[in-house]
Amino acid sequence: MLGQTLDSNSAWLSARLADRGVIPLYHKTIADDLQATVTALTLAIETAELVIVTGGLGPTLDDLTRQAIATLMKKPLDMHPPSLERIRQLFKRLGREMPSSNRSQALIPRGAEVLNNDWGTAPGIRFKSGKTTVFALPGVPYEMENMAERHIFPMFDRGTGLAVVVASLHTFGAGESAVAETLGDLMQRGRNPLLGTTVSGGVVTVRFRCKAPTSKLAHKQLSATVELVKQRLGPLVFGEGTVTLADAVGELAKAKAKRLVTAESCTGGLVAKLLTDVPGSSAWFDGGWITYANAMKNRELHVAASLIEKDGAVSESVVCAMADGALQRSEADFSVALTGVAGPDGGTEEKPVGTIWIAIGRRVGERRGVIAECFRFPGTRDRVRDLAAKTALNLLRLELIRTGRSMWSVRQ
Repeated sequence: MLGQTLDSNSAWLSARLADRGVIPLYHKTIADDLQATVTALTLAIETAELVIVTGGLGPTLDDLTRQAIATLMKKPLDMHPPSLERIRQLFKRLGREMPSSNRSQALIPRGAEVLNNDWGTAPGIRFKSGKTTVFALPGVPYEMENMAERHIFPMFDRGTGLAVVVASLHTFGAGESAVAETLGDLMQRGRNPLLGTTVSGGVVTVRFRCKAPTSKLAHKQLSATVELVKQRLGPLVFGEGTVTLADAVGELAKAKAKRLVTAESCTGGLVAKLLTDVPGSSAWFDGGWITYANAMKNRELHVAASLIEKDGAVSESVVCAMADGALQRSEADFSVALTGVAGPDGGTEEKPVGTIWIAIGRRVGERRGVIAECFRFPGTRDRVRDLAAKTALNLLRLELIRTGRSMWSVRQ
């Protein structure tokens, strides 16, 4: 509740329930408060036929799930001897004395079913309330996942009469509203497949969820909509699922047998880092230069000192010279160069913080060409650098698929 712990359990459970045709209605995070837990459980039981609680089954005073269930059921907590013995034996195998506080983990609301936990000390709890089945599982992800696999998911082994499939497409270069506007009628609520968008780090993701009586039909309907979205968004789409911009660049470079190099100032090697995060990147990435100081730009990339003095380090002419210098100093087919003002200081009225020049260089035989574009990114230093690096990768991706302008206007 204070933002100190990330709830990964809900995401894991929801994804695997959806795979089985069970659509979660909502997630709720509850403070370590008895009345708040009872209230949340009461609402959940009134709303859904399946309620899964994770956490609050530990041995400390702030573990209140058992008490909340007992309060809701209006039943006392009884000691469950088999669970107590199993906890004792677990500590014995570890060569440790069981603390007295762990006795509380063997307390079970009268009338509830005990769910054995072979991966930890806390047993789970199952009980019925009207048409609703409630499961309480430990909050430790490893324990929760194994217990869900054993005690919850087999309920749906015979199917639910509903297949649910999901997919995601990642885009870069347009805002969420622009993507949604382009998709138009495909974004209508109630449509099947259902589409939604999310944004993270400048990447706009289109998420799909399709429901159908069979998995085969659901996949067929989903695939048709995914292809339609790809057609509408065109080169904005760079990948599906877990694909990153760097993955997309690497896939194109490998497919086209092109070598890449980087020349970075304000991003301090971030573009190269993202590229080398991709397994097997040595097949298409040669290396790069971090030329933070002007003297390094001159010495390593042959950027003329007079050019820097005339136009400034953050300029079209200098970033083009960096990209061209990287091509000259290597045997690569493509180069990407960046220079800018990442902040928080150093900005001017003409070149405020967030001003970034990005250039893409290309070699074809004996010819070299460079294009450059200026961007202004908002936010903190880290955000500016992150957006600059991703934008550079996206420009490189677009040039690798030969979209956009001719590259032969700057240098021959």
